[in-house]
Amino acid sequence: MKKSIAAVFSLTLLAAASVIAGPKAVKVDPPYAAPAIEGTDQTGKVVKFADLYKDNKFVLVYFYPKADTPGCTKQGCSLRDGNAELAKKGVKIVGVSADTVEAQKAFAEKYTFPFQLIADKDGKVIDAFKVAKRPNGMASREAFLVKDGKVVWHDPAAATEKQAEDALKAVEEAK
Repeated sequence: MKKSIAAVFSLTLLAAASVIAGPKAVKVDPPYAAPAIEGTDQTGKVVKFADLYKDNKFVLVYFYPKADTPGCTKQGCSLRDGNAELAKKGVKIVGVSADTVEAQKAFAEKYTFPFQLIADKDGKVIDAFKVAKRPNGMASREAFLVKDGKVVWHDPAAATEKQAEDALKAVEEAK
C-alpha cells in the first residue's frame, strides 16, 4: 500500500511540475512545411520567407510579444549575443512581433540586433505559423527552426535569456 501511495504521489508531482514548467521545446517529427509568407522588416523591406528558407541552411523564426519590453529585450539580446555562433552553424535569425516598422527599427537600433525584425501589425505571419496570441492580440513567445523549408523544431514557450542556447541545441539535433 505504501508503494502505491508513493507512486501516485510521485506521478502527481511530476504532472504538476510539467504544468508549472509549461510546454517543452521539441523536435518536430515528422517535419512540416514552413509557411511561405511575406512580411516587412524594420527597414520597410519586404521579406519572402520562402527565399530565406532557400538561401539559408537553417532559419530561426522567433516570436515575441512587444519590442523593447524587458522579456523581449532579453530574448533578442540572447540571440544577438549568440548570433556569431549560430551563423557559424548556418542559422539566419528573424524576429517577429505585431509591432510597427518604426517600433521594430527603434528596437533593432537600440540593441544593435544584427538580424531582421518583422513588423507584423496585421498578424499574418503570426497566424501563418499558428503562434498563440495573448488576449491583447500580441504574439506569445515561441520559436521555430526551419531546415530545407520544413519546421524541424518548435519551442512553444521560448526562453528569454537562453533563446540562443536553446536554438544551438536544436541545430545540433537537426543536423
